[in-house]
Amino acid sequence: MEVIKKIRTRRGANLNIKGKAEKILNKSTSATTFALRPDDFFGTTPKLLCKEGDQVKAGTPIFFSKKNPDIKFVSPVSGTVTAIERGPKRKIERICIEASKTQKSNSHTVKDWEKKDREQLKALLMESGNWPFIHQRPYGIMADPQDTPKAIFVNTVKTSPLSEEFHYLLKDDSKEFQLGIDLLNKLVDQPVFLGVDADEVGYFKTIEGVQHYIVQGPHPAGNLSLHIQNIAPLNMGERIWTVNPEDVANLGRFISTGIFSAQRTIAVSGNAVDHPIYFRTLIGSALAPFLEKVGLKQDHVRVINGDILTGSQAHFSDYLGYFNNLVSVIPEGNNYRMFGWLPFKDNNILSLSNTSFSRLFNRKGFEVDTNLNGEERALVVTGEMEKIFPMEIYPMQLIKACMIEDIEKMEALGIYEVVPEDFGLVDYSNTSKLEAQEIIRKGIELMINEVG
Repeated sequence: MEVIKKIRTRRGANLNIKGKAEKILNKSTSATTFALRPDDFFGTTPKLLCKEGDQVKAGTPIFFSKKNPDIKFVSPVSGTVTAIERGPKRKIERICIEASKTQKSNSHTVKDWEKKDREQLKALLMESGNWPFIHQRPYGIMADPQDTPKAIFVNTVKTSPLSEEFHYLLKDDSKEFQLGIDLLNKLVDQPVFLGVDADEVGYFKTIEGVQHYIVQGPHPAGNLSLHIQNIAPLNMGERIWTVNPEDVANLGRFISTGIFSAQRTIAVSGNAVDHPIYFRTLIGSALAPFLEKVGLKQDHVRVINGDILTGSQAHFSDYLGYFNNLVSVIPEGNNYRMFGWLPFKDNNILSLSNTSFSRLFNRKGFEVDTNLNGEERALVVTGEMEKIFPMEIYPMQLIKACMIEDIEKMEALGIYEVVPEDFGLVDYSNTSKLEAQEIIRKGIELMINEVG
């Protein structure tokens, strides 16, 4: 393996939390209900193609993007559309599908796909429902098929708390992963950039037709924004595309069979879980069967679609996020700790502050909950954000620029180079308790509406 770049950072922090998923893959547990949530596609306004009671096949278009009607979002299973749930102003919250016992799939012609030109491949991916797998920087939104990207990045390194391990969950998909890479290489003018861990034990280092780079360091070293800034920095007007590792394999399966692949392997983790393991399921699956299988240690828990820093809150009856490979479950923090500010009062409270002695204890992992351990306070310049933010960006100044909606300052301070998840550790560590990710998300929405 020829390495084009080694990305190593010391800024950041690894949160050692109990409950990481064991390398056990359960393929027998399955769900009968599935859902598509338009909110999973940031920046997309949906237009429905179905109604309640419709019979659909796996791969049947359910809705399309109003901005680009050629981009279809398809059903992961065949069955019946049981509900179209709406929120305020008739916003579509989710489309629920009851899977049938016999699964049928829409099929597309993929013979001699290697001979198709770039535009033909884009049209095929949009029509078949595979295009939503491709994201774009800046903004972290779905890619515009009219663009030709500067580069495509696939990152197999995760450093977030309780994170899934792609070398394990994709251990049987090497052929499909290689095919997916070959397909992506047809959409870009240079080979795909593939990020791997320095201690990689899987097959990612042997993948052909890519530019390998190595990632080392504490979280958020595994975030794509850092990799892009170090390898292919964005200039005005440029676009970079990104694809999640399992979706690369899904693209490979599609291009070899002509059938939309909705495979999703998830790690159900967290210190509120009895037996954290991996499950093989499909996109949009109901969460309940997997939560019941792993067992919960207590009744009052917080289910999170994603990791505990950047994921969204879910309920026992909710559904798996479209791009999620991780479901985290931790206890609800509904208890008050008297004199909790005292050193040595409770050495199981994970903290990045030097005034806490927690890092001297519990090296085997911490029990965490959802307690904020304080309320929102004034935003004070302390330098703490910069210590755990590895990108060459001033995070506090960017947050302030987003808060006052100063577009020129947001551009100058790097709004095009970040996505909300880059501020997950900032949310956790800053003493002001402000919601940095939400502030950045609103800033990005402002840029999309005002600048495009």
